[in-house]
Amino acid sequence: MKHAVILAHPNPASFNGRVAQAYAEALGACGETVLVRDLYALGFDPLLKAREIPGATDFGPGPDVAAERALLADVQAFAFVYPLWFNAPPAILKGYVDRVFSLGFGFGATFGGTEPALAGRQLISITSSGAPDAWVAQTDVVASLRRIFDDHLGAVTGLAVVDHLHFGGIVPHITAESVDDMLEEVRTAARRRYGPPG
Repeated sequence: MKHAVILAHPNPASFNGRVAQAYAEALGACGETVLVRDLYALGFDPLLKAREIPGATDFGPGPDVAAERALLADVQAFAFVYPLWFNAPPAILKGYVDRVFSLGFGFGATFGGTEPALAGRQLISITSSGAPDAWVAQTDVVASLRRIFDDHLGAVTGLAVVDHLHFGGIVPHITAESVDDMLEEVRTAARRRYGPPG
C-alpha cells in the first residue's frame, strides 16, 4: 500500500517534523511504500488560482498541481501532519487541499453536483497544539476540527477518515521523555493499522 505523509510545518526539526518522520519510518518498517511531502520545503504555493475554480472559462489545474496529482495518483492513504494555529490547519495545508484535492482529483462533476473520486482510500490526521490536552478537550477543538475539516473532506472526496491523533501542550519546555512517548504513540498507530496481524 502506498502512503503520502503530508507535513505542514516550516521547521523540519519541529515536533511535527519528527512526527512525520516517525510515522513514515514506522510505515516503512511495516513494508508500506511512503511518499513524504514537506509542503514548506517544497515551497508549495497555497494560493488558489482563478482558473482553478470550477466555472472558469480556462478551468484547469496549474502545472504544479497537475504534477502533485500525478505523484499522488496511486496513493491509498493520506496522513496530514500539522500544528493547530488559531485552532485550524496552517494556511499552506488548507491551500494544498483547496488546490490538489479539488475537482479533477478529489471529486468529479456530475449532473447537479459532484461525486467522490477517492473512495476506498484513507485519511489520518496527526495534529499538535500549544494548548494543553485538557483545554483542547474542554473546548471541543479537535472534535470540531474533525467535523469541519476531516469529515467534510472525506464526504466530498470519498476518503475514509480512519483516525485523528492529537497531542496537546507542545511547547518549548516539554520534556524529551514526553516527546519520545508521543512519537512512540505515533509509531504504534501506524503499526496497529498497517502492520502485520498478530
